[in-house]
Amino acid sequence: MHLIAYLLSLAVDIYILVIILQVIISWLVIFGVINLNHPQAQNLMGLIKKLTDPVYKPVQKYIPPIGGIDITPLIVIMGLSILRSVIVGALYTL
Repeated sequence: MHLIAYLLSLAVDIYILVIILQVIISWLVIFGVINLNHPQAQNLMGLIKKLTDPVYKPVQKYIPPIGGIDITPLIVIMGLSILRSVIVGALYTL
C-alpha cells in the first residue's frame, strides 16, 4: 500500500507542477516574453492545455473569473492537495 500511496502522491505532485508551469507560461505570453506564433510554443501550450482543461472545465462552470483573474488553477491545486492528503493518509494507515 505504501508504494501505491507514494505513486499517487508523485502523480499529484507532477500534475501540480504542470499547472504551475501553465500559469507561468501564460504570464510570460501576456508580458510578451513568449510568442505563441512560434510552433514550439504552440505545441507546448497545446499539450499543457490538453492536460489541464479536463480538470479546469468543471471548476470553471461554478467559479467564474474574479475581476478578470482566473483562480481555477489555485482552486484545483488546493483541491488536489486536500485529496492527496486524504487518500494517501488513508492508504498509509492500511
